[in-house]
Amino acid sequence: GHARSIWQSGVDAVDSGRLVRQAVSCDGTTLEVCDRRYPLDTLERLIVVGAGKAGAGMSAALEELLPAEFLSERVSGWVNVPADCVRPLERIRLHAARPAGVNEPTAEGVAGSEAILRLVGEATPEDLVLVLISGGGSALLPAPVSGITLEDKLAVTRLLMLSGATINQLNCVRKRLSAVKGGGLARAASTAGAVQGLLISDVIGDPLDIIASGPVIADSGTDTMALKVLKKFAARIDDVPEVVWRCLEARAADEDGLDEVIPETVTNHVIGNNQVAVAAAIARAEALGYHVHSLGSENLGVACEEGVRLLEMCRGIQAGEGPVGVPACVISGGEPVVKLSETDQPRRGGRNQELVLAALAEAWDSGLDRLVILSGGTDGEDGPTDAAGAEVDQDLWRTARTRKLSPEPFLAINDSYTFFETIGGLLQTGPTHTNVMDLRVALILA
Repeated sequence: GHARSIWQSGVDAVDSGRLVRQAVSCDGTTLEVCDRRYPLDTLERLIVVGAGKAGAGMSAALEELLPAEFLSERVSGWVNVPADCVRPLERIRLHAARPAGVNEPTAEGVAGSEAILRLVGEATPEDLVLVLISGGGSALLPAPVSGITLEDKLAVTRLLMLSGATINQLNCVRKRLSAVKGGGLARAASTAGAVQGLLISDVIGDPLDIIASGPVIADSGTDTMALKVLKKFAARIDDVPEVVWRCLEARAADEDGLDEVIPETVTNHVIGNNQVAVAAAIARAEALGYHVHSLGSENLGVACEEGVRLLEMCRGIQAGEGPVGVPACVISGGEPVVKLSETDQPRRGGRNQELVLAALAEAWDSGLDRLVILSGGTDGEDGPTDAAGAEVDQDLWRTARTRKLSPEPFLAINDSYTFFETIGGLLQTGPTHTNVMDLRVALILA
């Protein structure tokens, strides 16, 4: 249907290959990266490194646009990706840094990060380093600072998560314990002639230091700040491995900031984000004849509340009280959160499926006449499921009513996937090789 087609246009616009081709071009003699020109005969080597869910698509597109001889003789690369994204490329090695669907750092990830640091460490002033970064890059680029193990780091991360630390507090500590994040990768590549970061953003507002924890961006935090966070959340001193305290305290005592400087050879470019997807979805909806109301890319909130709010907006438009007339299309991007309920029952779901199920629950008595509501993760993964999200309309509502399958019990335990699996409505795309948060499309038909 139209809703799916509008959503797909948004996702296609941030396809990792398409974004790389827009940012990088080569006419056979000159490589152009975001308006910087590099004559090929002046480049000793092109070193390509990075991490993220879009890493495979970005790497493949890059290899395709380079001249064959230059690629085979002067390009080398290593990019950490989820296991289901691995495929053979000619010169850029795609490394399985974690199993699909597991968003925690692994020993394979550490080995991959060490290989990346070694590769950029060999760069000379005649070399160009390209860093390909996309969503999910943080867990795919684990590199504990020397003296600390991955287990030590995970112990600290789990302590902070269980103690209710904010994502900013968590990142502050994690970056100080990482050899890659908070600019570590850029410092490792300081001998290169130039370092260009190409980033596909999965974070609201595109803060460069947050996307994949900023491997090529200076860290705004300090060891002293990290110590403060740890002291706040560690009830007992031995909640945190002793070597972590020692490492941070030794460095905090010696904070002249010299090792924190990012080389001037580094430039970063956000080559794709949620706004690009929203703009393309708007264009497709208008081409299909809809009056579009866009809610932009910075929508947060709680998924089930956002679902109800979206339905209410559609009803308002239907009643002639909205910002646009029918046929209308409401488009929005961002990333709501799910509040998990306490339950021992097995459950499967994700924030997009939950948002759509909440809208259906709200419409349970009155139906969805001439309404369609779709929400999906642009990476094709919604929570730990094989669906990108879900879509509901009057037909699906009718089926659910006929089968007396009320959304409420499923919503109560965050079991949205099971509901839609039973009745239809799952949006299943497989991996899209990109990731710019979520995209929602609601249609109000005439």
